[in-house]
Amino acid sequence: MLRQLGIGAALAMLVAAAMPAESVRAGDWPHWRGPHRNDVTDESSGWSDGNWAAGEPVWRKNVGPGASSPLVVGGRLYTMGWSSGRDSIYCLDAETGREIWTQAYQCPQYGRRATGDEGLYSGPTSTPEFDLATGLLYTLSADGDLNCWDSAHNGKRVWGLNLYAKYDVPRRPRHGRSGLRDYGYTTAPFVHGDWVIVEVGDDEGTLMAFAKRTGRRIWASECNSPAGHSGGLVPMTIEEIDCIAVMNYRGLLVARLDRGHEGRTVAEYEWTTDFANNIATPAVFGASALITSQYNRSAICRVDVSLAGARKAWEQPLASKVCSPLVDGNRVYWAWREAHCLDFSTGREQWSGGAFGDAGSCILTRDRKLIVWGGRGVLALLDASGGNTAYKPLARREGLSSTDAWPHVILADGRLYLKDRKGELQCLELP
Repeated sequence: MLRQLGIGAALAMLVAAAMPAESVRAGDWPHWRGPHRNDVTDESSGWSDGNWAAGEPVWRKNVGPGASSPLVVGGRLYTMGWSSGRDSIYCLDAETGREIWTQAYQCPQYGRRATGDEGLYSGPTSTPEFDLATGLLYTLSADGDLNCWDSAHNGKRVWGLNLYAKYDVPRRPRHGRSGLRDYGYTTAPFVHGDWVIVEVGDDEGTLMAFAKRTGRRIWASECNSPAGHSGGLVPMTIEEIDCIAVMNYRGLLVARLDRGHEGRTVAEYEWTTDFANNIATPAVFGASALITSQYNRSAICRVDVSLAGARKAWEQPLASKVCSPLVDGNRVYWAWREAHCLDFSTGREQWSGGAFGDAGSCILTRDRKLIVWGGRGVLALLDASGGNTAYKPLARREGLSSTDAWPHVILADGRLYLKDRKGELQCLELP
């Protein structure tokens, strides 16, 4: 493994494993893509004796349209939805679905600069961010409302601002031959130390960091590309320096987070599509990032990053349109149309199979199973054992939704949480 990944990547894995306790708690899913922000969980899939006991939902609730994914922290589930001209923030009992508190504010169904594909989405798309150190919850609406809520005091609003109003952020420009696309704000906020970092996409900076307790702006990034349409920001360590990666309008951006260099560009790697939709979140592993898209650029690419810049390690004509890839050792997994497995070192395909449609997200469990939520309500369990050379489905259920499964699947404290773009949220218990 050390020879395959290099000493830098291996050290980065050790650093991630030694993250402070406040960042990783058993049974929690506090961030976009889970406790480690990579769709790899320490929980078991529940597969036992040839059976998967993911039965009928133990509770259901409609929280309003939106592709925003839920979070689970300390037995409470946090999620967002839109209805009747308002975004609502819900805090539910994760076991029963009982409402603990809710907060709401006026918000349009689409961002004020939004154009294109209104029939495919509506309401909030950005996933909230929970700060385990303070109990503060951060949300971002499609119309740029960045709000901080106190989860310990019935969701009392601590501070808020509107990114469009404050920075006069323009509509994203057209790219290529296809129609103009702007979906408003989609990227989850990211807490780092005393900051909450947001992809703003303004000429003052692609990324901006705000004081997490007050909302005061601390810095703006050197890069000022328009925002992308991806799911979230990703932490990355480059030569022992804390950095952050994002797919913006022009492609991959890696920026520094260390004192005195906040927001300075480490590397950029051009990756544009006709719609400028680089939807899948980069999959960071060590000092490498996997980026992928569909549309006119149907490929997946491994980019190796150093303080000297970025270089392509390999590129393959396989793609994910929505689902963010995940990396486990020397294996890469995702589900778009089919489930895929690649070799991380070379990019060679190991296996593919199944049918999962456009929408999709996946989680790798402790017992090396891949949970896939995709299409219009397809829930599947796949064997992701390291030596597999063929697609091995273990269980599959269909008809759990009548619409697109845009929101990310969640596994927290032995329960699966499934949400669709119409806001139908359901909880399935695992043994």
